Order: sequence, then structure tokens, then C-alpha cells
Amino acid sequence: MKNKLQDKVAIITGASSGIGLSIAKRLLENKVKVYNISRSTIQGSENIESFQCDVNDTEKVKSIIEEIYKKENRIDIFVNNAGFGIAGEIESASRKNIYNLVETNLSSVITLSSLIIPYLKETKGKIINISSVGAVIPIPYQATYSATKAGVEIFSRALANEVKPFGIKVTAILPGDVKTGFTQNRIVEINNNDKNYSEKVKKSIKKMEKEELKGKSPDSVAKIVVKMLKRKNPPLRKTVRFSYKLVVFLSRILPTRFLNFLIKKIYC
Repeated sequence: MKNKLQDKVAIITGASSGIGLSIAKRLLENKVKVYNISRSTIQGSENIESFQCDVNDTEKVKSIIEEIYKKENRIDIFVNNAGFGIAGEIESASRKNIYNLVETNLSSVITLSSLIIPYLKETKGKIINISSVGAVIPIPYQATYSATKAGVEIFSRALANEVKPFGIKVTAILPGDVKTGFTQNRIVEINNNDKNYSEKVKKSIKKMEKEELKGKSPDSVAKIVVKMLKRKNPPLRKTVRFSYKLVVFLSRILPTRFLNFLIKKIYC
């Protein structure tokens, strides 16, 4: 069977570790030329060319994309994967961290998509945006993170209609709990002045972290991403794992108030 991805050129943001690195490795196995744009360089993978850059540095990312295009004369795949998390009650979140989270998780997805579209028009390429099940099931004490991932999912659907006339396909991937360094790197902001409240928040965050550390490997997400890239007409949204697909399905049919009540029972 012919490899549908062979000789294509892919750019991934945040591919120095976790889900991004797993996607990069899977694409390499499919004979794709892979480039990474992230704040950290990739260790131990000579076949992935890495550019050290913050995704919020628009001008630098733009120049990197231009450099890749000049070298390869094509770009077929763009994966918006870079992101991080913050946790804690919203009243204790610093404005700096909120702004940085929104800028990295959502604004950069929008901005970098606008930069890559002219190149993908030439190849009728694909955009993969990494969202989260938290976009559909908003998690307390991760309110801002959930909001950014919901924004990514909605943006992906709107963008899909904009670029459809050019043959470009857009898919939002919604992973659930995945075992990566994301858990350890999450910023936690808790107000310890109210001991009863802070203990409740800490207990909830600890439960989230425990579920993440028991989660699937990032490769389980990478497999789905590659599968979507091989499809001629991938779906607008793809949830990873059957249990999460069920959760997302129930979110469509259950009353919002009742759904929020269930979430509260689990996390609060």
C-alpha cells in the first residue's frame, strides 16, 4: 500500500517532548520531513530539525517558516501543539500567567495558522490543532486552561470553513489524560490564606494529577494524529480514547446544569 505521507513536509510546534515529540517520531516513521519549533531543542533525534523559538515570537516564527519553505519548496502539514497549563482557583491566578496562557495556548494557534495558510494553499495541506477534552468538559481549578482549549476547538471549526475552498483540512484533536511532563510543568497558584478552601483546591488538583499520571502514553495521541493526516476528509474534531468519546457524546445530550453538577462531584 502506498504511503500517503511519504515525502511530505511537516512543522510541529512544541515537539521537544510529550505529545509533540511522539507525533514527530510517528511522522518520521511515515517518511515525512519533520521540523520542530519550540522553546527547547529536541534531545536524541537527529532526524528532526529543530528551531529554538517561543511560539509567541510571531516575527521569528514567520522567518522560520519562510526558511523551511525555501529549503523544501513545500509545506504540507502544520501541527499547533505547543502549550502549557495553570491550575488553582481563578481568584489567585496572576494576570501575567493568565495572559501568557491565553497567548500561548490560543492566540499563537490563531496567529500561526494565519502565517501557514498561504503555504498550505499550494499543497492542499492539513492543520492539526491540539485541543483537549477539557474544552468540552470544563475543569474547575483549570478554568483558564479549559477556556483556551475550548477556543482552539471553536477556532478550528470556523477556520475549516474559511480554508475549505483551497482544499485545506483542519482537525482539532481532543486528548484526555495523557502521561507527559505537562503535569509536572503545570503552574499552580493557590491562595493559602483560607485553609479550608486551599485544601479543597489542592485535593482537586492532586486528583487531576493522579489521573494524568495514570493516563495513556503520548504515542496514543500521535497514532490518531497520523491517522487523521492520512485521511482524505478527516473529521473536524477527533477525541482520543473511547471513554472520552463517550464523555463528549454525553456532553451533547445532558442538560448543562446537570453536566456541571457531575463535574463538580468529581473535582470539587
